[in-house]
Amino acid sequence: MTECSKREQSGRDRFMDPKPRRDFLKQAASALPIVAATASSEASAIDEKNEADVQDPKSWQGRMTAPDDGKRYGWFVDTRRCFGCHACEVSCKSENDVPLGNYIRQTTYLDKGKYPEVARLFLPMSCQHCEDAPCIKVCPCGALHKEAGGTVAVDYDICCGHGSCVDACPYGAIYMDPVASQAVKCHNCYHRVESGMEPACVPTCPAEALNFGDLNDPQSGVSQAMKRAEDEDVELVQIRVEKETKPRMWFAGPAAAEIEKKLPREGESYSPESYDIYNWKEEEL
Repeated sequence: MTECSKREQSGRDRFMDPKPRRDFLKQAASALPIVAATASSEASAIDEKNEADVQDPKSWQGRMTAPDDGKRYGWFVDTRRCFGCHACEVSCKSENDVPLGNYIRQTTYLDKGKYPEVARLFLPMSCQHCEDAPCIKVCPCGALHKEAGGTVAVDYDICCGHGSCVDACPYGAIYMDPVASQAVKCHNCYHRVESGMEPACVPTCPAEALNFGDLNDPQSGVSQAMKRAEDEDVELVQIRVEKETKPRMWFAGPAAAEIEKKLPREGESYSPESYDIYNWKEEEL
């Protein structure tokens, strides 16, 4: 038998020998109580922290306060310019690795009128980055918080996947990641903003319907766009102001008022069903 054949036979013998496998199983079994105890202890600690946060109504107040950087980030969406190309959604998915069937932002369609007098309206939507964000208030693990400029973001190091933020958002702007079981939402692409760039959706929009920037800066792109609309006597509106969340997104054009009733609400998220052509038609009352 050659040396190579001897090594192969020796390897097969070790593989077929049940003793090493029995020893491994014994060691694994002896370690299970330790692993289980550790996991149980960690789970108990998380549960205690979550319970403490829920029971303490003031636990969220620190997270509701943005860093004192003098900036106030906001959005202006000119629905008169949007023609429903979905470029903003594609760039958002690419930038943030959003899985199929889920969305950080979505454009809703609405067909109005009867032939030959018909019109199609488009409404790009995402997180409103509310000043009084209900998702921050209900987050039991303290993951939702304010970043620079008031951006509402998720800390994925501590997000426990509770899902209460989805139930609290009046705009359906949060979804639970199917793999990580964590909350996902628009964060203003703050990794880009920190580098002096705009959120990925803004420069991608060919109609220049999306405007983002510092509302405290009168020379910022968003401030200038809103001023131009006001100079044209165009009314700037917000969605679901009755929720008193103080959203930081304004809209121009009729789409916001017309499509609002079709948008997801508390406990819901953006859905692929929105793209079903049968849902574009204005509902008969």
